[in-house]
Amino acid sequence: MNDRHERRLARVFVELADTLVDEFDMLEFLNSLVERCVELLDIAAAGVVLSDQKGKLAMAAASSEQARLLELFAVQAEDGPCLDCVRTGLPVSSANLAGEGARWPRFGPAARAAGFQAAYAVPMRLRHTVIGSLNMLNTHSDGVDDTSVLLGQALADVATIGLLQQRAVHDSAILSEQLQTALNSRVIIEQAKGVLSAHAGLTMQDAFTALRDHARSHNLRLSDLAKTVADGTADLNAIRLRASRPKPRPGPPKRH
Repeated sequence: MNDRHERRLARVFVELADTLVDEFDMLEFLNSLVERCVELLDIAAAGVVLSDQKGKLAMAAASSEQARLLELFAVQAEDGPCLDCVRTGLPVSSANLAGEGARWPRFGPAARAAGFQAAYAVPMRLRHTVIGSLNMLNTHSDGVDDTSVLLGQALADVATIGLLQQRAVHDSAILSEQLQTALNSRVIIEQAKGVLSAHAGLTMQDAFTALRDHARSHNLRLSDLAKTVADGTADLNAIRLRASRPKPRPGPPKRH
């Protein structure tokens, strides 16, 4: 890694550890986690799956629409590396999903149909407490390189500690409640994406980007903005106008 990359990585660790703030938003925190993984690691996409109050898994964040749909499918089908990772508390990997028909008969074909050829899931765990998994996806069949795996686990560890310490000032019941709130908010965000997509003719990915950018630029919680969009009280034209501004498109992930 070059000095610039190392400095950026150090800033991200600080960013993920700094959760003891009044305006802490768990959903935004998890979105930042998956975005930083794609920025810093040699992967094409990332996602987070969390365990809710009843121990049931749910998709909580993803870096792209393809990754979101895949993680959602994995949870619904109860099949894939993220499920195995949360159940065992151990990393789970596949360098080539084409050969995983026996292990993941539903996830493997779905992942490859979405353009992903390799997957690596690391636990979001502190000691014996596993709250979810961070899932790294690649579009080539060489797997996820060792450096990315180590850094991905480190980012997952810091994020987990941040989440747990942020709620340790209250108690475990509050943590469970907040995790459930984040998962519930995700449902509202999906509804808002659909509304904005239909109104402005945006893709689901661009609709999410528009929502997030509008929330950030107006100092709003993403979940609060999504609720106003879903219930019809938001100014969709203002969000659409912001989304229509041209933005540079990122190139394919670079191999280090």
